[in-house]
Amino acid sequence: MTEQQPYRVLGRHPGFELRRYPAHLVAELRIDGGFAAAGTAAFRPLAAYLSGANRSRRRMGASGPVVQEATGSEQIAMTAPVVQEEGDRPGNWLVWFVLPARLSPATVPEPEDPRITVREIPEQLAAAVRFAGRWTDRAFEQRATALGRAVTDAGLTPSGAIRYARYDPPWKPWFLRHNEVVLPVVE
Repeated sequence: MTEQQPYRVLGRHPGFELRRYPAHLVAELRIDGGFAAAGTAAFRPLAAYLSGANRSRRRMGASGPVVQEATGSEQIAMTAPVVQEEGDRPGNWLVWFVLPARLSPATVPEPEDPRITVREIPEQLAAAVRFAGRWTDRAFEQRATALGRAVTDAGLTPSGAIRYARYDPPWKPWFLRHNEVVLPVVE
């Protein structure tokens, strides 16, 4: 079973949940391209990092069904979701895998691929909306627009970039997929 990123629901508002996310580590990659292409292009190098392409050769499984064999190295399962957010210019995306809560900046393996960075996301208050469906830019954009309106209607102020989270593998039927749009808000 894939570890889920922890959070605490602080309240429910029309159109979203207000959540508190603890500080957590992510392995991220910056990709140029369209929404769908960025997720696809980032997946392989990030999955390689989780599979042992790191300085300590520590294997970490990807989300979804993970098949592992004993190798004498520590097995670390990735935490869901896979997150994507728009970068600092049009057509640029940050795609990241949330790493297990038990890892710390001192214990997380260093990536071999210089394009991959590991960073800590500080504790954060965020509005989130969950939905099932396909991973299309239109599906996420519609929810992002509705979430932004619901947040401002509730009197909250966004404090960061909107994030798109995918919890399931691509072979899971689209109508059963767990997706989220998350927007950090001011305390």
